[in-house]
Amino acid sequence: MEIMNKKHFISPKTTIIVQQLTLLLLLLLSFFPVFTQSQAFDYAEALSKSLLYFEAQRSGRLPYSQRVPWRDHSGLTDGLEQGVDLVGGYYDAGDHVKFGLPMAFTVTMLSWGVIEYGDQITRAGEFEHTLEAIKWGTDYFIKAHTSPNVLWAEVGDGDTDHYCWQRPEDMTTSRRAYKIDESNPGSDLAGETAAAMAAASIVFRETNPHYSHLLLHHAQQLFEFGDKYRGKYDKSVGVVKNYYASVSGYMDELLWAALWLYKATDTPKYLNYLITKAHCFGGTGWAMTEFSWDVKYAGLQIMAAKLLMEVKHKEHKHTLDQYRSKAEHYICSCLNKNNSTNNVERTPGGMLFVRQWNNMQYVSSASFLLTVYSDFLRSSKQKLSCHGGAVGPEELLGLAKAQVDYILGSNPMNMSYLVGYGSSYPTRVHHRGGSVISYRENKGFIGCTQGYDNWYNRDAPNPNVVVGALVGGPDCQDNFSDERGNFMQTEACTYNTAPLVGVLARLNQLYEQENQSMHLIASY
Repeated sequence: MEIMNKKHFISPKTTIIVQQLTLLLLLLLSFFPVFTQSQAFDYAEALSKSLLYFEAQRSGRLPYSQRVPWRDHSGLTDGLEQGVDLVGGYYDAGDHVKFGLPMAFTVTMLSWGVIEYGDQITRAGEFEHTLEAIKWGTDYFIKAHTSPNVLWAEVGDGDTDHYCWQRPEDMTTSRRAYKIDESNPGSDLAGETAAAMAAASIVFRETNPHYSHLLLHHAQQLFEFGDKYRGKYDKSVGVVKNYYASVSGYMDELLWAALWLYKATDTPKYLNYLITKAHCFGGTGWAMTEFSWDVKYAGLQIMAAKLLMEVKHKEHKHTLDQYRSKAEHYICSCLNKNNSTNNVERTPGGMLFVRQWNNMQYVSSASFLLTVYSDFLRSSKQKLSCHGGAVGPEELLGLAKAQVDYILGSNPMNMSYLVGYGSSYPTRVHHRGGSVISYRENKGFIGCTQGYDNWYNRDAPNPNVVVGALVGGPDCQDNFSDERGNFMQTEACTYNTAPLVGVLARLNQLYEQENQSMHLIASY
């Protein structure tokens, strides 16, 4: 009788186990199809670097834990002329004005990222840094909200600021502050700031309950102020019109704030606001193809659609279904599956293209909404119904990943548009602090126009790398010119990077899960 070599003998039981594991792998690959046939990026590294950008944008007195070494204290007298402490907050982009509306949207998006993907951010080791980025903004909003019906909207003005090219530590430009109040309303600004503080209150509920309660108190007051004294903030604060005019008006921000307050408090009056004003405020009427610091409808509609998962919202199903219909119009437009006139354009390289100026803000925000809605569809075991047919959650996640990968280097220029990530990225970012020698290295004063003469017009790369900045990005033909004066493409903004934080954490989780599955099979 021939004796089998035990080394090569496979028992029937082992065969069944291998077959089961193979089936499991196939199921996992069908669940995570976005990684099976594409270039892999280090999403954890990209996440870590994206959070450094917010430290580069800090205004005020920097903490000892500051990780961006080329920055120092700045704007330490902000608000002094008006008798109020407005030290802190963020510079929005490559200049040194503190614009309230985009700053608040930045904080809302960072907070939403934590609410959706806090566990994934934690696993990537970046939870504390994300909370620090949020709190740097909310600490400032607390200061800026000096009484129930007063919110300081802006510090500095774009016109005088853009006349100079200086480091923030050397600023000689006007630091005049502008406010909204009962006589000069700004419902859009009050609404977005309320949304930011309500969202952040959810984030800090467990780690810092007292701070969470304080944020919620401010959020509720700001919402009441914005709703009672209605008006566009750019009419009250005229200096903002050339920079952050509220084109969409304030109705989207009031609905957005009400929904975030409902999420934070579970108080029926905020839900009732969302339902009763759904039609007259455009929540169930406006079908959008963009989501941005100005236009909140798509994000609002997606959040409202998610309420359908809870049984307690059954009585409002009709209105929430209308919100969902408009949310899905946005998602289908990104997927290029609406009828031909209602889709987001794509470049030849596959990037979603909305506008020539700072297009990457729309790419990052779309990636976030696609990711969130994909998870909503998966958890509720549903599909999306577009004009072009039914779509599964994996296709939404696939598009989100494709957009993030484009950002990180999978594009015709083979360039990462997230500064500091990868081997090739923009080196002449349109950023005053980044383009001038570090104050910590050379404390000699650099005057207003001296910065233009000695630094702005240099061909050399910036002396300081603005790590984590997501620049405006390429044009509709995927062309990109890395020039400091090309501000449409090389300037970065806080609200470009903010939506990426949650998406990068989610993609990192999926990548790790697929790797674990592959290793499990390989071990057999």
